[in-house]
Amino acid sequence: MLKSVATIAGGAAGAFALMAIFVGLLWFCKSQCKNVLNKNSETGSSDPSALVEWNRGAGPSSATDQPLFGPHGARHFTMAELELATRQFSESSLIGYGSFGPVYKGLLCDTVVAIKRRPGPPRQEFVVEVNYLSEIRHRNLVTLLGYCQESGSQILVFEYLPNGNMCNHLYDTGRESSTKLEFKQRVSIALGAAKGLCHLHSLRPPLLHKNFKTANVLVDEDFIAKVADVGISTLLEKLEETGPSHMTNVNVFRDPELEEPGAFTEMNDVYSFGVFLFELVTGQEASRIASLGSYEALIEWVRSRLSLNDFVDRRLVGTFTTDGIRDLIRLTLQCMSSPSRRRPKMEMVMVELERIHEKEMALTTFMGEGTATITLGSELFT
Repeated sequence: MLKSVATIAGGAAGAFALMAIFVGLLWFCKSQCKNVLNKNSETGSSDPSALVEWNRGAGPSSATDQPLFGPHGARHFTMAELELATRQFSESSLIGYGSFGPVYKGLLCDTVVAIKRRPGPPRQEFVVEVNYLSEIRHRNLVTLLGYCQESGSQILVFEYLPNGNMCNHLYDTGRESSTKLEFKQRVSIALGAAKGLCHLHSLRPPLLHKNFKTANVLVDEDFIAKVADVGISTLLEKLEETGPSHMTNVNVFRDPELEEPGAFTEMNDVYSFGVFLFELVTGQEASRIASLGSYEALIEWVRSRLSLNDFVDRRLVGTFTTDGIRDLIRLTLQCMSSPSRRRPKMEMVMVELERIHEKEMALTTFMGEGTATITLGSELFT
């Protein structure tokens, strides 16, 4: 009996010793793996020729504690990193132009980004404003990821949206479009953009966009809308003593009541959003409609087009209900009302778009698609 107990005890001790050795080996392997990862964390790759010093200037421990694009704060990038990401800012990487300058598509550590560049000396105001704007995060706002001030350039790095801006999918050029945006989709995109603007206006103090337009409504792979160039107009105003040059150009999205840039209010953003809704409904560039300069002339133009059944984008045929299109047109005109005190706040615009979208989804899902014929009469203008 004693011999049996001794045998069992010896076996248990041996098993315990074996387990201890196994745990020790596991700990050793884990620590070695961690050391290897720490060595490679500066580039995010095991390739020693990859980009280095992602967190330059962020502190000695940031390379292991902070991801490439963290949840908060703007990252500082070097010109060498951005040149490598854009192939030396080559023409092949150029994807457009905006108020901040040319926009390039770049690849930073396996992450596709949009890089905007303008000439300008290093400015502390630039860094302060960029850090503030990078803290503003919302599902319907394009995120500012980082910046660079080198070689006589001021550069901003944003998240990249693969489907570009709504101009690419909306304007009726007379050719068959590869993108078929039904009425429900357009209302959904308008709702997303409204949520983005509403979030900006809800900040304390409110952040005014000042340059909202169709070109600044981007869509991702699922056609979720995100508002771009948030705070860029204010940034340019602070950097340029004479005010941003893009504000001097003819801009149909600019509220006719706005006489001076310094007098900008939330209602001016609402007007710009109304012009965006106008383009969603008509499928036309607002710049082609001369009547936008006068609210009375606009109403008369809309009335005449409705009587000819030639106001709504013909590509929407069969995708909307009479109530849905009527309510969206009414909201469009309310946002563009004059004087500005008659316009709804963005929060109310968002609520109304949500109501239109939900009702349209229910009706067209359970009762089939809508009708292209609308008989609005005088009720639209009451």
